[in-house]
Amino acid sequence: MTTASIRTTLTAAVALLACVVSALAAGQGSQQVYRYVDPDGRVVYSDKPPPPDARDPQAKRIGRNTIETSDLSYTAAMAQERFPVTLYTFGCGTVCDSASGLLNKRGIPHTVVDVGAGDGAEKLKRLTGGLDAPALQVGDQYTTGFNEARWQNMLSDAGYPKTPAPRTTPVGRAPATPPPEPSPTTQTATPPSKGGYPQ
Repeated sequence: MTTASIRTTLTAAVALLACVVSALAAGQGSQQVYRYVDPDGRVVYSDKPPPPDARDPQAKRIGRNTIETSDLSYTAAMAQERFPVTLYTFGCGTVCDSASGLLNKRGIPHTVVDVGAGDGAEKLKRLTGGLDAPALQVGDQYTTGFNEARWQNMLSDAGYPKTPAPRTTPVGRAPATPPPEPSPTTQTATPPSKGGYPQ
């Protein structure tokens, strides 16, 4: 390959790259690009129509270049796959709000189980043997009662990043259907004791 042909190839590649970049910067769905050979024998890519003395003119449309990305960082996605997080909670006020807030502030994707509705209490009892909530399950490990330092350590040990990726939606997933209204005979979760947990 001669120096002139290398220069021609590089010029053509740079011109094509410039056209693609300008199309993306303009935010257009697609951009018209022309390829032709100029009178000196150089291959030219341009967004302007070729001159009358151009040889082998071709018009091409370049579509928008898009990359689909996850809201989660690679580290968080790997941690979620290996150690999924479940928050067992109910309307216990500040303690449960703090527990949920810790997960959301850190950007931890998690499933929320309301132990005061449906089979939530049964799920918690199967996991822990009791009904102390809030409770955090990370993979096959769990802890009951909200202790920020303990929860932070469990999440860090599982590989979750300490700071979240930018998000536009909340990370906690609410139940798909709202729980039914309790009837007068339905047993509901007991209110928290002085320690903040049900008895």
